[in-house]
Amino acid sequence: MFLSVFDMFKVGVGPSSSHTMGPMVAAALFLDAMRASPFEFHGLKGSLHGSLAFTGVGHATDRATILGLAGFVPDDYDHEKAEATIEQIWETHTVRPEGLPELKFNPKEDLLFDFGPNLPGHANGMILMATDAQGDVILQETYYSIGGGFVMTEAELAAGKATDEGSPVPYPFKSASEMLEMAERSGKSIAEMKRENEIARNGAEHLHTGVSRIWEVMNNCIDQGLVNDGILPGGLEVRRRSKGIHDALLAERGTNLNAPHKINDWISIYAMAVNEQNAAGGQVVTAPTNGAAGVVPAVIRYWLDHVPGASETRVEEFLLTAAAIGGLVKFNASISGAEAGCQAEVGSASAMGAAGLAAVLGGTPEQIENAAEIALEHHLGMTCDPVKGLVQVPCIERNGLGAIKAVSAASLALRGDGKHLVPLDACIETMRQTGLDMGERYKETSLGGLAVNIPNC
Repeated sequence: MFLSVFDMFKVGVGPSSSHTMGPMVAAALFLDAMRASPFEFHGLKGSLHGSLAFTGVGHATDRATILGLAGFVPDDYDHEKAEATIEQIWETHTVRPEGLPELKFNPKEDLLFDFGPNLPGHANGMILMATDAQGDVILQETYYSIGGGFVMTEAELAAGKATDEGSPVPYPFKSASEMLEMAERSGKSIAEMKRENEIARNGAEHLHTGVSRIWEVMNNCIDQGLVNDGILPGGLEVRRRSKGIHDALLAERGTNLNAPHKINDWISIYAMAVNEQNAAGGQVVTAPTNGAAGVVPAVIRYWLDHVPGASETRVEEFLLTAAAIGGLVKFNASISGAEAGCQAEVGSASAMGAAGLAAVLGGTPEQIENAAEIALEHHLGMTCDPVKGLVQVPCIERNGLGAIKAVSAASLALRGDGKHLVPLDACIETMRQTGLDMGERYKETSLGGLAVNIPNC
């Protein structure tokens, strides 16, 4: 099994990897199918189903789909250009994707929110259609946004887990137990095995330049979040808090107000800064999702800014270790809030952050696996109940607490020798089963939990 570090960490746009990035990616895939088709197209239609319908407006799913059909993709998203394009589409009722003729598309009439039963494959389903001159559908595809910006067609999903058809990798572990066995036999760390797998597939230069960009975007996102203030969009009137807390923490340095427990505030604001940027539709990195994008960068920034001896030269080691753990969770369970609740998003991110931190602090593979298990175990059962369908409450603070748990889990694991009662594999399987048992209203539909118990929301 091989999931690249660039599968787990993707540069994209907020507020949601599954509800914003995924639909935009699906639209791009549909445009590619149209370009490869012999038919002559005149128009586009679409429908959003399940969680994409219930919380689509709050997650900007409609906007992402419209822009995707106009040719935008998450990786090089240009906000100003997008604003101008959206305005033009609403005025002209047409889109003009590259390589295709001008196509009729009136978002108000041609993109429908279907609040009926979910499509059979996944809670995040959408159908895209292309029409001829008479308005008849001549090309149609069903897509599922399965979390973290991953998208599969109906046929791909029905075929089961995606087949890994690339060149062989030297350490193809599919479980944590296999990972530990390979580490023991080879004498290599988890990051070293992951690095060799990446190089075998895509080459050393692609790995190093790609990881450098991932960290650059993550770090810039923190920095931007720490200087921006104001009210987040969406109608909840949620104030950005990272800048104010950051300014206060800087002012308290060197005073008797600088109590030891305030390190938690630093960890929290790094994560919250990212998720405030995400909520505002800014550029973020899935880690492994947008809703959980703040945890991993916050733990890295905590390590770099507050731990003696930390060095940016080892960020690649951190991210490779984190990606190895995230890949195990995705392959054996889920990273989708709509599929398994927030335990699959912030829980997975916390496990990834704990593993990465344990690695750069000198942990053995066994201690790293233990750190990931501790972090994930104490997110089990966590629901996804975003108020008003926005990735703001409880999501922003939850990333801060997920980062704190990651640091605590790594520290606790490093106090032991790696031997522990609950294997990471068992914890991942428990998360999968818990997700299956969880009521649909607690899985990113905004039909339960905080989403229905906050007054006037």
